Amino acid sequence: MNIAMNDFEFERRFYCRALPPELDDGDAPTLIVQSYYVHDGNYALRVRLQAHGIRIAMESNTEPIDVLDQYRDKFTEAFVTVKGPSVGGTRYEAEREIDARIAAELVKRGGCPIIKNRFSAWIGEDGWSIDVFGGANAPLVVAEAERSGPVTNLQIPAFCVTEITDQPRFSNDGLAARPFSLWADDFARELATDGPQFETAFGRNRRAE
Repeated sequence: MNIAMNDFEFERRFYCRALPPELDDGDAPTLIVQSYYVHDGNYALRVRLQAHGIRIAMESNTEPIDVLDQYRDKFTEAFVTVKGPSVGGTRYEAEREIDARIAAELVKRGGCPIIKNRFSAWIGEDGWSIDVFGGANAPLVVAEAERSGPVTNLQIPAFCVTEITDQPRFSNDGLAARPFSLWADDFARELATDGPQFETAFGRNRRAE
């Protein structure tokens, strides 16, 4: 069986302290509610719903299912996705679009839900997604650059504090299994002790000011 190259995602991911104000142009981000039915060993099965034109704050008390119920008719895009482990910034991902009404019922009936706002920006040569998490994963902010091939010689914005590309705890399925709020203090101490870390296997890292 042949596996197509488009069944893989190539990305680098970074921890951020906050969404940079200059990246918020006032437009509504993409609102994402997704549930993980498998989240073990960096293998995952996910159902995702997306809504546009809605702007809500991501707080620790932002409950994914409550938001889904409140804005049910606004979630018009849905996908089911299977993922393999991330190795060297490369991860197997096979995705199919599904009916949003069915997806909403699946999310309400099971899995571990996650909610986030996704902001998009063009920085240097790359398109970036900046995810601002709510609920049990607030106040986590993760930025990622994704390409159709390996993400090498990347211009890394100054708001990216440290790299988390191959850290399963920061993957969305990892966050479904063990939310950021449970280990945020431990991570803060780790970052203070070890300092920022950036992968050196992806060519030259160019730090933007």
